[in-house]
Amino acid sequence: MSALGVTQGRVIRSEWTKFRSLRSSIVTLLVAGVLTIGIGALFSAVTGSSLSDRSTADQLSFNAVTTSLNGVMFAQLAIGVLGVLLISGEYSTGMIRSSLTAVPRRLPVLWGKIVVFSGVVLTTALVVTFASFFLGQSLLSTSGHNASLGDPGALRQVVGAALYLTVVGLVAMAIGSLLRNTAGGISTFVGLFFVLPPLTNLLPSSWTSHFVQYLPSNAGQALWSTGDSNALSPWTGFAVLCGYAVVVIGLAAWRLTRVDA
Repeated sequence: MSALGVTQGRVIRSEWTKFRSLRSSIVTLLVAGVLTIGIGALFSAVTGSSLSDRSTADQLSFNAVTTSLNGVMFAQLAIGVLGVLLISGEYSTGMIRSSLTAVPRRLPVLWGKIVVFSGVVLTTALVVTFASFFLGQSLLSTSGHNASLGDPGALRQVVGAALYLTVVGLVAMAIGSLLRNTAGGISTFVGLFFVLPPLTNLLPSSWTSHFVQYLPSNAGQALWSTGDSNALSPWTGFAVLCGYAVVVIGLAAWRLTRVDA
């Protein structure tokens, strides 16, 4: 690599140039931000105006931080689609052949995409989740049920929501690299994160209580959301989600080195 002047740093700069040159990347990030902040504000406003009319049990179980971050559940779809498109789009256009010709060892291309994608998504997600938190708490303050970053677990939830979106995006990107097909990648991602979890509700609770908390979405949500009695501890759940990401990225790396584009 070094003899040809190809280094990991240069590959990362190349991937950054490709990422910021695509209008769809910027638009998708904006959509994710709008969904996170807008839906979080909507939940906060509606809940804040009706919470005083709810039962004492509902008021005691209410979590102001989770309420303001509810938009993350919808934003993960936009982030997942972006992750899939980041690689599958190059396969559909044939651009991946040029990338792999310039970097014959192949894996640096994948690592470069991971670095660029995770850096951009994490930075954007941190800005968006903090904005969603502060706006949501401002709306909830009218009912006196707002929280502050100094409250136990609040900062972990806000930062955890950004970490969750980043790792979800990496899982989606690895799926796109593994399948090399946009429709198949997005369908698989949606099925894994949006279809499979609700389907488990159709099964007896005696079954689901033993495995449902280990599904990727349920495990990762333990870091920033509350309310599920079967949920893993926050950092254990996040570690499980990261484990899924490592496995899928490993499979994508294996296929990249073994199967021609």
